[in-house]
Amino acid sequence: MLILLPPSEGKTPAVKGPAVEWESLSFPELNPYRAKVLESLGTVSAHEDALALLGVGASLKDDVERNTRLHAEPAAPAHQVYSGVLYDALGFNSMTPTQRRKATESILVISALWGAIGFGDHVPAYRLSMGTALPDVGRLASFWKPNLNAALAKRAEGELLVDCRSSTYAAAWAPPAAQTVTVNVFNEANGKRTVVSHFAKHTRGEFARHLVTRRGKAPATPDQLLKAASEVWTAELVEGSARKPHALNIILTS
Repeated sequence: MLILLPPSEGKTPAVKGPAVEWESLSFPELNPYRAKVLESLGTVSAHEDALALLGVGASLKDDVERNTRLHAEPAAPAHQVYSGVLYDALGFNSMTPTQRRKATESILVISALWGAIGFGDHVPAYRLSMGTALPDVGRLASFWKPNLNAALAKRAEGELLVDCRSSTYAAAWAPPAAQTVTVNVFNEANGKRTVVSHFAKHTRGEFARHLVTRRGKAPATPDQLLKAASEVWTAELVEGSARKPHALNIILTS
C-alpha cells in the first residue's frame, strides 16, 4: 500500500540543522528537475513583485523571502515540516515507533518543489503551490507529470495506491488507474450529499492514520480498502475503469 498525500500550504521551518542533502532524497533521479524549479523559484521570490507572482498575500512575505535561500535553510523530516489540517489529523508524533515506521514506508508527498518525496526525507520549509507557473518551467503540474511518471512507476509497481491528494496535486501524476483508489469525502444531511473541503482534509488525514495504525495486513485491493474504511466510517466504493481510478467515498453525517 502506498498513500499519496498533498503537501500542506503552511509549513513549519526547522530551527536548526543541516541543509537539504539532495542525494539522500527519495527518487534522486528527480534532482535535476528539482534544481531547475528551485532556481526559478529563488529568482521569482527575489523579485519586487514576488508575492503577486506566487499568488500569496503580504502575511507570507517571510515565507517567500525564505525561498531565496533554500539551499542553506535547515531541513527537517517531511512529517515535521508539513503541518495543517490533514497532517494534524494524521498525528505522526503520537504514533508508536512501529506505526511511525509504517507511515514513513508507505506515505509519499507529491510536492510542487520536490516532485515527490518520502515522508522521512529532510527538506526545508518553502512556499510554492502546484498551481503556480514559473519562468523557464511553466505550470508545475505539467512540468512534473512526465518526470513523475518515469520516477514513480517502479515504486508504485504492485502497490495499492490510496490517493488522498487534492485535484491540484493529482494533476501532477496520474498513477495506474487499476491499482489506484481516490479518497473523496462527502457530508450527508437530509438525504443530500455535499462536498466538504476543510473536513475533507481532516478526514483524509484521519483515514491515512487509520491505515497505518490499524492491526493486520495493509489493504492490497480496493475491496480491502473499503473494508478498512468501513471499520470507522460509512463508506462506499465506486468501481473504476481502464482509464479511471476507483473512488472510495467516505460519508459524514450531520
